[in-house]
Amino acid sequence: MSYTHVLAAVDLSDEARAVLKEARQIADDHGAKLSLISVVKPLTQVYGGLDMAAYTQASVNFEREAQAQAVEQLKKLGADFKVGAKDVHAVIGAPAPQIVDTAKDLGADLIVVGSHGKHGLGLLLGSTANGVLHHAQCDVLTVRIKS
Repeated sequence: MSYTHVLAAVDLSDEARAVLKEARQIADDHGAKLSLISVVKPLTQVYGGLDMAAYTQASVNFEREAQAQAVEQLKKLGADFKVGAKDVHAVIGAPAPQIVDTAKDLGADLIVVGSHGKHGLGLLLGSTANGVLHHAQCDVLTVRIKS
């Protein structure tokens, strides 16, 4: 199989470089375009037990600021891996669905995502990689991240 568009999903941690290294190699091997995505979780998802209604405007502002910062971090990270600024995407939402939807919108035929290889309860509850793997309409490569 030959890929034409690889989407690397990263969380902007130090581990993102391992995912990007693998994605860049695959994109180079296939002569494919490489795009990056990072998903900013909404405050209501992060602080699900709190009543955020009183903080709606503040949370929207915080989320937009976090998204803007994520774009800037992705641009810097992307530059290290020969990814143009127009090919970085930071979106707000639940990670797995946003990654899957963005891959579909971009026409990506491979998603590269990191995985910590959770076991037991962590696996039952699901992870971003697991959610992407089970809902993507294209191939998915998980890169094992050593904890």
